[in-house]
Amino acid sequence: MGIQNLHIDRTILETKGYFALVLHAHLPFVRHPEHARFLEEDWFFEALTETYLPLLEVFEGLAHDGVHFRVTLSLTPPLLSMMTDPLLQQRYLNYLDERLEALAGEQRRTSGDANYHPVVLFYTELFTRLRKRFVEQDRMDVSQSFRRLMEAGHLEIITCGATHGYFPLLAVNEESIYAQLSMAVRTHERILGRRPRGIWLPECGYKPGVDRILNEFGIEYFILDSHGLLNAEPRPRYGVHRPIRTPGGPAAFARDYESSKQVWSAEEGYPGDFLYREFYRDAGFDVHQPHIEKLRHAGIATFTGLKYHRITGKTAWKEPYHPGWARDRAAEHAGHFLFNRQQQVQWLTSFLDRPPVILAPYDAELFGHWWFEGPQWIDFLLRKMAYDQSDVKPITPAEYIDRFGDLQPASPPECSWGAGGYHEVWLNGANDWIYPYLHAAAERMSALVQRFPDAQGMQRWALDQAARELLLAQSSDWAFIMKTGTSVEYAVRRQKTHIHRFDRLATMAESGGYDEGYLREVAARDSPFPDMDYRIFQTRPWV
Repeated sequence: MGIQNLHIDRTILETKGYFALVLHAHLPFVRHPEHARFLEEDWFFEALTETYLPLLEVFEGLAHDGVHFRVTLSLTPPLLSMMTDPLLQQRYLNYLDERLEALAGEQRRTSGDANYHPVVLFYTELFTRLRKRFVEQDRMDVSQSFRRLMEAGHLEIITCGATHGYFPLLAVNEESIYAQLSMAVRTHERILGRRPRGIWLPECGYKPGVDRILNEFGIEYFILDSHGLLNAEPRPRYGVHRPIRTPGGPAAFARDYESSKQVWSAEEGYPGDFLYREFYRDAGFDVHQPHIEKLRHAGIATFTGLKYHRITGKTAWKEPYHPGWARDRAAEHAGHFLFNRQQQVQWLTSFLDRPPVILAPYDAELFGHWWFEGPQWIDFLLRKMAYDQSDVKPITPAEYIDRFGDLQPASPPECSWGAGGYHEVWLNGANDWIYPYLHAAAERMSALVQRFPDAQGMQRWALDQAARELLLAQSSDWAFIMKTGTSVEYAVRRQKTHIHRFDRLATMAESGGYDEGYLREVAARDSPFPDMDYRIFQTRPWV
C-alpha cells in the first residue's frame, strides 16, 4: 500500500482547538541468541502482532484514503534495535508460522462449532495477513515502514532515553544523562534518517536541569504528566492546554487528564467494555491439545495470542468473542471520545485567548495488546476527526510550537507519570538495592573515559562493550518489573548480569588482560548500538 504525499488541510488554520495523540512504543531490549527459544522474547513478538503491525495498517490505510491525520509516536532505541535485528526478525517469522500451524489444528478441533470456529478463522486470516505484509511490505524491518510514514508527514517520531533509564534517579551522575541522550539521538538518526525534535522522557520522569541537557542535543520539547506542568513556577496561565518554555529552552507539554481517563480508567475507560476481547483468557491455558501445547516454553503453558472470549462481565464465565460486534463498539467509542473533545474545546475557547491543545499520551502497547480493538478505535477516531467536524484538528507538538511559539516561561518540578506522581515505583523496598551499583558503575565509566580518552584495539572493544552493559543495566524496566511483581526473577537476573559484565570488562580495560572469547560472547548477546563510542560517558560527549 502506497503512502500519498502530504496535502495541507486548510481548515486546520481555522480550527478552535487541537488534539495531539502521542503513543509511547517501548519494550526493554530482550535478545537471547544463546537459546533456541526464549520466553521473554515473546514480549516483542506479541507487541509486533497486536500493536505495531496493526498500527501500521491503520496509518497506511488513512494515508491511502487521503485522510488528514497527525500522530506522534515515540520509538525507543531498544525497540528500534530489536526491530532492526536479523535474529529477532527471523524468530518473529518463526513465531507467526508456529501459530499458523497451531491454528490449522484449531480449525479441525472447532469444525462445526458455531461459537468458536469463526474466531479461529478470524485469527487464521489475521496471522496470515500479518505474515505476508511483514515479509513482503516491511521486508522484515517495521522501523522502515514507520519511517516512510514519518517522511510523508503523517507521523512525528520522537525518541527516548537510550535504554529508557529513569533520569531523576540516574542524575546523581550527570554523565549518565548525557550518555542516555547521546546514544538515543545517534540511534534515532541512524535508523530513521533524521534527528528527533522531541523526546518522551522515560516514565515521563523529569528533574530540573534535564531541560538544559536536552537543549544541547537539539531536543525542542518533552512530555510531562499533568501535575508536572500544573505545579510549575510560575503557575501556567493556560493549565495543561498550552505548553510552557522551560529555563533550559525546550517546551514542556502535559497530559490532559480528562481525555486520558476515558481510555485509561478501569471504571470509566473504553477497554473494559463487555464486547471487547478478554485479554486473560487464552488458548494456551484453555486448550489441551498437542498443536497448542507445542507453543509452550519448556513445557510451561503461556499466552499464545489466541484468545477466543469477550470480557462479558465481572464473572469467570466468558462468552465467545465476536470481532464484528467489537468493531462496531470501537466506532461508537471513537464517536463518543470525539464528541467530548469537541465539548472540551468549546469550553476552553470560551475563556482562553488562543487555541488550546489537548495532549493525550498513552503507552502504544495499550492499543492492540491490552485493548485489542484499540487500533480500530484510533482508525475510527482519526477518520471522524477529519470528516465529521471542524472544531478539533490533529496536530503534533512540533507543529504546535512552530505555529504558536510564544510560550510562557516556567520551571517544572521533579515529577513522573508513575503511581504517586514521583519516584516510588522505581525506588522502593523491592528495587532500591540496584542504585548503589548503578551509580558506582557510572562513576567508574566516567573515570575510564578520563583515563583512556583515545583507546584503541582490544581496549576500545572492552570499553565500548562496558558502556553497552551499563546502559542496559540502567533500563527503568528492571526496577519497574521488580515493583510490579511480574517476571521478577528475570529482571533481577538481567540487572545483576549487566553489572557483572560491566565490572569484568572495566577490569580488563584497566589491567590490559583481555579475554577475547568472553568479549565475543557478551558482544554477541548484548548487541544494541553498533555505533557505540564509550566516550559518551564524558561530561560533554560527542554529539
